[in-house]
Amino acid sequence: MAIKQISVFVENKPGRLADITGFLADGGISIRAFSIADTTDFGILRLIVSDTDKAAKVLKEHGVAVSITEVVGISIPDVTGAFAKVVKLLSDAGENVEYAYAFLTPEEGHAYVIFRVDNNEKACEHLKENGVDVIEENSLL
Repeated sequence: MAIKQISVFVENKPGRLADITGFLADGGISIRAFSIADTTDFGILRLIVSDTDKAAKVLKEHGVAVSITEVVGISIPDVTGAFAKVVKLLSDAGENVEYAYAFLTPEEGHAYVIFRVDNNEKACEHLKENGVDVIEENSLL
């Protein structure tokens, strides 16, 4: 059930994000979701893309440092408390959420949330057992 995510270290300087996203666009790779977190000297760009392996290859060819990690994706309804319920379920399962980001789905009234947790398999199993819609990578493509 894990979804492949690309993480890229991005220098905090004008044009660097444009370069990276341009490399992907030129390679025919669609960005489905992203998150950027910054520090003083660099940012971390996390991406869900249409072709993870091809994206990693394209970026590496341009000298961009890339790592691929597996994350958990879910679909939640756009109602008060839905996110809180899921985070509580993960906490109850002993899972630490390292980071999360959300984006809209084509389905009205729902959003996708991506989580990085300690144990993807355990998290997915616990969420499913409690009625959470855990999504597959192909749902995002």
